[in-house]
Amino acid sequence: MTPAFVNSLMSSKSGDAALAHALARVGLGINIAMHGWTRIPKFAAFEKYLQEQFAGSPLPASLVTFSGYLIVAAESVIGLLLLLGLFQRLALICGSLLMLLLLFGVCLVWNWNAAGSQMVYLAFFTVLLATLSHDRWSLDARLKRK
Repeated sequence: MTPAFVNSLMSSKSGDAALAHALARVGLGINIAMHGWTRIPKFAAFEKYLQEQFAGSPLPASLVTFSGYLIVAAESVIGLLLLLGLFQRLALICGSLLMLLLLFGVCLVWNWNAAGSQMVYLAFFTVLLATLSHDRWSLDARLKRK
């Protein structure tokens, strides 16, 4: 690490909001990416879980399976983009839409505990989107500076 980098981290003038945004973005990126990445090798178990959860819902089994693939792919890509800080606006909008889709699903089967969790994720995505102007620690910011 360069002394200038260390000094910028130690100084509140360096932008506490920018640092807070970066830390929250990376934390959410790890969480969402790991949701997707850990499900890839165990997709059959995830699909079985979804089928059991939605057995009493009006959704056809084929739509539940398709949604499972969509969820794993979306989590993997959105999480990676957030980790890198690349295409953040798009990733945050897509993440918010994913949370709305998941929220609809868990409410459909009356899983109110999961609905509360989805609301927390949705809040995280939307706050990061609302504070995107504070971004300074990402690939997006680096590309803008060049």
